Amino acid sequence: MQTFTSARTRTGALAAGAAVLLALSACTPASPPSSTAPSIELSDKALPSSHVHGLNVNGDTNQVLLATHDGLFDITKQPASKIGGTNDLMGFTAGKDGVFYASGHPGQGSDMPNPLGLIKSTDGGQTWEKLSRQGQSDFHALTTTKSGIIAFDGQLRSSPDGKTWNTVAAIFTPAILAGHPDSDTVLGTTTEGIQRSTDGGATWALDKTAPVVQYAAFATPDEAAGVAPDGTTYYSADAGKSWTKKGRIDSEVLAIAALKGADGNPWIWAATPEGIIVSTNGGTSYRPTDVL
Repeated sequence: MQTFTSARTRTGALAAGAAVLLALSACTPASPPSSTAPSIELSDKALPSSHVHGLNVNGDTNQVLLATHDGLFDITKQPASKIGGTNDLMGFTAGKDGVFYASGHPGQGSDMPNPLGLIKSTDGGQTWEKLSRQGQSDFHALTTTKSGIIAFDGQLRSSPDGKTWNTVAAIFTPAILAGHPDSDTVLGTTTEGIQRSTDGGATWALDKTAPVVQYAAFATPDEAAGVAPDGTTYYSADAGKSWTKKGRIDSEVLAIAALKGADGNPWIWAATPEGIIVSTNGGTSYRPTDVL
């Protein structure tokens, strides 16, 4: 696996460390959330697991989900509630119509194969259906597109239906694959820069002019957010063709998610060791948040 290492230190004491490699990239398209979300103290928003692999926010229901080493959690309100059984969800992404896809390893008491291959849930993560590559693939990077699914298990693969797979002729190792279910543009974050595909992951090109970002997520088919290893946040209005520097997250980032905002600025969520923070101005500033 490719690893990004943060060189940033927080005021007071956050030492730089190796970051988690997977975040939820594609969020369910939704109507803009309310701009009156109440904030809470960080101490009241402890994460249910220290190993976070994905973050999903549903703008229709305001539900915030965290995919972790210890399973899937609803963290919309405190205390966080566990959804379904315990599986190590190394890969997690949302498709259309409330469908979730995941990969990783079975947890204690699970009767799922190891590795999980690609699994699917149509009931919010309560139960999972085996789709393909059980016992073969642990997809650490996973996203959905208009054409299907793009995933990485040591080899970049694409699937139109989650059951049959094609090997993609690409030799990079993505930390994150970010896509949107209404678009065929996909971003792959690497230590060399952003790899970009406009054909559902079939072909890729390295953008050497783009900033090096560790995490990326689409708010809409055109709007994307990125977070660099040092916490600097970026915004793209053209699906990753160009980027504008915005603000900075003064903490270790574990995963991000994004949704369309009400005033032209996407909302960006980030999971940090201190809790979930949100930006309502396209990444310029962040604050802790509870009920969205």
